[in-house]
Amino acid sequence: MKRRCPTDTVCFHAQPCVEKYLKGLLTFRGIAFTRTHNIEELLFLAPAAVRPRIETDEQGKLTAYATVTRYPGDYEPISLKEARQAVLIARRIRKEIRGLLPAAALPERGG
Repeated sequence: MKRRCPTDTVCFHAQPCVEKYLKGLLTFRGIAFTRTHNIEELLFLAPAAVRPRIETDEQGKLTAYATVTRYPGDYEPISLKEARQAVLIARRIRKEIRGLLPAAALPERGG
């Protein structure tokens, strides 16, 4: 029996990873932001010198994952390829933002 990946759930969780890292960067830099899940909005607030590289289409997809996939509903199925891409984006942003913050600002890694 072949297992199916819950790709909508994978994408839903990739979005807050990016969102929280962006909000962490903004907080560390002393930049206020509103309550939002909008990746484009958060990215716009980041100074250009430290703004992570997220393509426009990636920003839109990530933002949509926060709302569209929240509940089962009327949306197109998400391919495994798209879900893997969402995870790669989240990992890339996590790594990029962690590289911008001093070690003291980062959580300790558990063993």
